Amino acid sequence: MRFLLLICIEESFTPLPDMEERTEVWVDEMARRQVRLEGSQLQPVDEARTVRVRDGKTVTTPGPVAEAHRFIAGFDLIEATDMGEAIEVAAKHPMAEAGVIEIRAYWQDR
Repeated sequence: MRFLLLICIEESFTPLPDMEERTEVWVDEMARRQVRLEGSQLQPVDEARTVRVRDGKTVTTPGPVAEAHRFIAGFDLIEATDMGEAIEVAAKHPMAEAGVIEIRAYWQDR
């Protein structure tokens, strides 16, 4: 099954001193396990744009869809056997200690 890990941070987020190195170790381990398919950091939330089409007109607004104290800072796409393995993979991600990781399974037709 494919899962999307949404890496979320608080507005006041400060990276841990060794976060970049620990993340590289996590990426390498998940690549060796052939679990991580893709991932990336995202540009700051103030660079985001929200797009809506209403009555045939495109309306764009700056910022994320919802105002919140937590923002999506990055993502990882993984292939795991089930939600249990997805949780194990997410728990090993260094950002689980500094932020929050939301796990979303891909939609599957039944």
